[in-house]
Amino acid sequence: MAPRRARKREGAASSNVFSMFDQSQIQEFKEAFTIMDQNRDGFIDKEDLRDTFAALGRINVKNEELEAMVKEAPGPINFTVFLTMFGEKLKGTDPEETMLHAFRVFDSEGKGFVKADFIKEKLMTQADRFSEEEIKQMFAAFPPDVCGNLDYRNLCYVITHGEEKD
Repeated sequence: MAPRRARKREGAASSNVFSMFDQSQIQEFKEAFTIMDQNRDGFIDKEDLRDTFAALGRINVKNEELEAMVKEAPGPINFTVFLTMFGEKLKGTDPEETMLHAFRVFDSEGKGFVKADFIKEKLMTQADRFSEEEIKQMFAAFPPDVCGNLDYRNLCYVITHGEEKD
């Protein structure tokens, strides 16, 4: 008896993206998608992005910038495409323990933080060098404390889990 050929289910390729995230993460992405889909048509387009930026206080977003964002998608941005795009962005992220180990190299006392100026200097002069703009973005998202220390444990957690520890 010849083996039966597996039939490819319609949409099977795109359904794999749902296995990359747990149910609570998918729900959070769905909420974000719903917020961004300003006209509620099931797709995120340039006008939805413009309206989302306006809701966040950024009024004069250039058309080119919006077009570049929309062009990152392989086609119209429905929820599955939206989730796939996030999955692709996160796929290259190192596991939390790998990132923590990298920071611990600079934290000889094991305090869980490193001097922000020291990390800035290392990131701008070693390996895949960060630009001044990338450093500003990082410190805007993860500002050092009043003593100039960067809490790298929280930084690694947010990068891998998407939200701050309680």
